[in-house]
Amino acid sequence: MSLYIDIGLFKFDFTDCHAVLGIPIDADFKDIRQQYLKIARRLHPDSTAAKGEVARQKANDLFSKIVNPAYEKFTTERSRAEYTVLLKDISKRVRQEQNPQFQHEASQELAKTNNIEHTYKTALHKLALNQYEDLDRVLEIIAQISELNLVYLMRQADRAFTSTSQSFPSNVSKALEDSKQTPPPPDAPAPETLVEQYLRRAQKLMEKNNFAHARVELQDALKLEPNNTIAHSLMGIVYLKQNQLTMARVHINKALQLNPNEPMALRSKQVLAEAVPKIEGQTHPAKTTGAGADKPKGGLFGGLFGGKKNK
Repeated sequence: MSLYIDIGLFKFDFTDCHAVLGIPIDADFKDIRQQYLKIARRLHPDSTAAKGEVARQKANDLFSKIVNPAYEKFTTERSRAEYTVLLKDISKRVRQEQNPQFQHEASQELAKTNNIEHTYKTALHKLALNQYEDLDRVLEIIAQISELNLVYLMRQADRAFTSTSQSFPSNVSKALEDSKQTPPPPDAPAPETLVEQYLRRAQKLMEKNNFAHARVELQDALKLEPNNTIAHSLMGIVYLKQNQLTMARVHINKALQLNPNEPMALRSKQVLAEAVPKIEGQTHPAKTTGAGADKPKGGLFGGLFGGKKNK
């Protein structure tokens, strides 16, 4: 499915991820995540209300080829920083527009109102409310929201970008500077499947000890591929970190049953064997404290996430 739109911010050869997700320019990540989950419930094959094979396929294409890539821009510090740099550049360019013409009534109203914030947020909310209800009008609504975003940047310019930057974590400013100095690699990676996206997000969340959200990502992966060895391996670790030993064993044993030689499954089994005595209180203090104690390198996960991606 092609995302060809020639109005709004899209006319600057820029993918307006805010418009795709139906969120305002200054949305913080919590709001972005909530909106993404709302859209996912409407479009995901396991929950969509679309009737008929054609409609269900269209919903899946919108989710995998448009919504997911847009959401990905906000999930990592580097991609978010690069996106923000591009948005800042466009905010400078739009101020140079001479006598711009806007196609939609909401954009025309925003262009002349004195109550910029209220008019912008109200119009955007109205459009986003049913953005993915009529699958045949999705691109049209994305275009309308992007034109609103263009007008908003023209009216608010510097303040709009400042509020966007401040909604991100404090250390994003360093990433912004790094992204200016380090151009993205020339060759784009091969497209990921939906399951690979869930697994990658889950691993990043696990590295940050956000096991509750990682579990949600892994559950979504297993809905699509119930016999995915890596998903079961990671789910075992998640349950282990949440002190749910029975469920941890279930998923790790399932992973080993599916593929006894899968490196991720074998590593998960090792982590389980090392952690269970500590969780159950069977480890003697003398063996776990002091200068002579054995400590796994890199913490409990060791090299679980540090190596190359397992195929």
